[in-house]
Amino acid sequence: MQNFRFTVVDKANAKMPVVTTAPEKETSKYYGCNVFNRAAMRKYLSEETRRSIYETVERGATLDKEVANHVAEGMKRWAMDHGATHYTHWFQPLTGGTAEKHDSFTDPRRHGEAMENFSGKLLFQQEPDASSFPSGGLRNTFEARGYTAWDPSSPAFIIGDTLCIPTVFVSYNGEALDYKTPLLKSDAAVTKAAKGILEFFGEGDEVIHSYLGWEQEYFLVDKDLYMDRPDLVLTDRTLLGHDSARNQQLDDHYFADIPPRVLNFMRDLEIEAYKLGIPVKTRHNEVAPNQFEIAPVYEAANLAIDHNLLLMSLMKNVAERHGFEVLLHEKPFAGINGSGKHCNWSLGTESGIGLMSPGKTDEENLRFLCFMANTLKAVYDNNGLLKATVLNATNAHRLGANEAPPAIISSFLGKQVTEAFEKLLASKDMVKISGKKGYSLGIPQIPELLVDNTDRNRTSPFAFTGNRFEFRAVGSSANCSGPIMVLNTILAYQLNIFKKAVEKRVSAGTPVMQAVLDETRETFKACKNICFDGNGYSDEWKAEAKKRGLDCETSAPVIYDQYTTKETIKIFKDTGVMTKVELESRKEVYWEIYCKKLAIEARVLSDLTTNHVIPVAIRYQSMLLQNVKGLKELYPAAEFKKMAASQMNLIKRISDDISSAEAYVIKLDKMEEKLSKMDEDRKTAVMYHDDVAPMLEKIREHVDSLEMMIDDQMWPLPKYRELLFIH
Repeated sequence: MQNFRFTVVDKANAKMPVVTTAPEKETSKYYGCNVFNRAAMRKYLSEETRRSIYETVERGATLDKEVANHVAEGMKRWAMDHGATHYTHWFQPLTGGTAEKHDSFTDPRRHGEAMENFSGKLLFQQEPDASSFPSGGLRNTFEARGYTAWDPSSPAFIIGDTLCIPTVFVSYNGEALDYKTPLLKSDAAVTKAAKGILEFFGEGDEVIHSYLGWEQEYFLVDKDLYMDRPDLVLTDRTLLGHDSARNQQLDDHYFADIPPRVLNFMRDLEIEAYKLGIPVKTRHNEVAPNQFEIAPVYEAANLAIDHNLLLMSLMKNVAERHGFEVLLHEKPFAGINGSGKHCNWSLGTESGIGLMSPGKTDEENLRFLCFMANTLKAVYDNNGLLKATVLNATNAHRLGANEAPPAIISSFLGKQVTEAFEKLLASKDMVKISGKKGYSLGIPQIPELLVDNTDRNRTSPFAFTGNRFEFRAVGSSANCSGPIMVLNTILAYQLNIFKKAVEKRVSAGTPVMQAVLDETRETFKACKNICFDGNGYSDEWKAEAKKRGLDCETSAPVIYDQYTTKETIKIFKDTGVMTKVELESRKEVYWEIYCKKLAIEARVLSDLTTNHVIPVAIRYQSMLLQNVKGLKELYPAAEFKKMAASQMNLIKRISDDISSAEAYVIKLDKMEEKLSKMDEDRKTAVMYHDDVAPMLEKIREHVDSLEMMIDDQMWPLPKYRELLFIH
C-alpha cells in the first residue's frame, strides 16, 4: 500500500493566522482611511484647490503648478498625521509589476537642524534610475535618466510609513517606459472618439470613461510546502509533479464552504483592501482545489488597474501572516484549471449611461447597437493584436485548456443580441431589443426569475455579458493595462472611421439617425465573422476560425509581430497613443521576458532533475537491486525468477526513465548554453518556444513517471496531493 504523506500544521507556530480586527465594526467607518480621497481633501485642502483637482480628474484639465504646491502641502500634512515619514512615486515599469523609490520628508538644514518638506515640484516629478528597467532599446544601459510624473486621477495612498503617489514613467526623451502612460492616452483617445459618436444622439457633452471590473483568480499553498518546492519559488509554477488521484473532477470545491484558514486570510485581505479604498465585493472558491477568486465593483479603468496591482501586492503580504503563499501564475499546476483575470470592460458616462447597455427607446437601442458593432469591428480587425496582449510564456500554459478560452479571439453575443443584429441585417428599419424575460419554476414560494439578455460561454475569449464585454483570456499575473489599452485604442480608431462614414452619408442628404443605423448595419456586416457562440475547444472551430480569417497563431514570440504591423502602427499613430518606436520597444521587451522566463525554467528543471530526482531514483533502484540480490541467494533459480519478475520490471522502468531524463537534461543544458550567448530577440524567443519548451515537457514526463514508482518517503519534493489540499 502506498504511504500517503500529509503535512500537519502546528497551530502554535508563529506563522499560523492571526485574525486582524477591523478598526470599526462597520466597513464604511474605515473605508479609504489610508487614501487621500475627497474626504481627506475636504479636511486638508482649500475649496479652490479641491475644485482644481476635481476638474483635472473629471475633465482632464491640466493642473496648475502653483495649485500643486497647495496639494503637496495638504497631502504631506495628511500623510504625516497618519504616521508617514517617507514618500514615493509608485509606477508600473515594463516588468509587469510596480516599482518605488522612497524619500524622506525630512530635509536636513544647517546647524544640525531639519524640517519636513514636500513641494509641488516633488509631487509633480521625480527622477528614478531608468537604466535597469526593460526598455526594448529605448534606453541604453549607460543612459540612466528617466522621469516619473504624478497622475492626479489615481489618489495617493499610504502603505506602512510611506505615502505612495501613482505616476507615469517616461524616458529622458518622453517615450513611455511603463504601462500607465499608454493607458491614460488610450482612455483620452476613446473618450474623444466616443464623444464624437454621442454628438449624433445629442449627448456630446457627456463625460465618458472606460470602465473595468477585474476578477482575480489565485491559488494558496502552505508556505512551508512552497519553500520545499524550488520550482515554485523560482518560477511560480510546478515544473514537475504527477497529478493527484483526486483534484477537481468531483466539482466539489467550486463555490463550496471556504476553509477556515482561507476565510481568515480573506477577511484580513479585505480589511487591508478597504483601508486603501479597493472596492472588493466578492470572494469564493474556484473550480480547482486551493483556487479562489476575489473581485471588486466596477471603477474607471485607470483606477481599477492601480487597485488590482495594489491588491496583488497586498495578497502576498497578508498571506505571509497566515502561513500561506499566493500563486498568481496562470498555470501553477498541470492538469487542473489555471487562473485568469477576467477583465469586464465597457464604456460609460459619469451620468450613468452605459454605452454597451440596451436601452428603453429606439434611439437608445440604436446607440447600443452602434457601439456594439464598432467594438466587434475593432476586435475583428485587430484580433491578432489583441491576442498579443495576453499570450505570453505563462498564460500560454492556460489558454485552451480546463475551461480557459482558446488562443483564438472570437466574441460570444448570446441569443438576444445575435437576433437583434440578424434582424438589423435583414431590414432597413430599427429593430426592437427585448428586455429581461422571466419564467416561473412552478414553485409557489419562489418568484419569477428574470433572465439576462445573454447566457455565458466559458470558452469565449471576448464574451458579451449583458452590459459589458468580458475579456476572459487575460492571465492572472498580468498587468491588465496592456489589453485594456489596446481595446481602448482600437475602438477609438474604429469610432473615428465610423464617424466619418456617418458624416459622409449625412452630407449626401441622409437623416442623421438613419445614417447611423445604415452605417451600423454595414459595420456589423463587415465583422460578423468574429461572432461565435459555440464550443471554442472543438477542432471544428479551429478549422472554421481559420476560414473566417481569424488569427490562429499559438506561439507567443511570433504573435508579438502584431505590435509593429503597418495597420497597428497607423492605429496608434492616428490615435496618439504610442509611436512606432514605442511599439517596437514593447515587442523587444516581450521577446526578452519570454526568453528569460524559459531560460530560468530550463535551469531550474535541469537542477531539480539532476540534483534532486535522479540521485533519489538511483538510491531506490539500488535498494531494489539489493533486495533482488538477496532473493537470488535465498531461493532456487526457477523460484527466484518467478518471485523477482515484478521487481526486475520495476528496476528496468526506473532505469529507462533515469536514462531518458538524463539524456534530455544534457540536450537541454546544451540548448540553454547556446541560447544564453545569443541576443534575446525574436529568433532566440522562437527557439525557446520551439525547442526548449517541448524539452521541458519531455523531461517532466519521465520525472513524473519516476514519482509514481519511487518510495513515497524518499521522494524529495512535496507532491500535488499535499500542495493542493489545505488542512
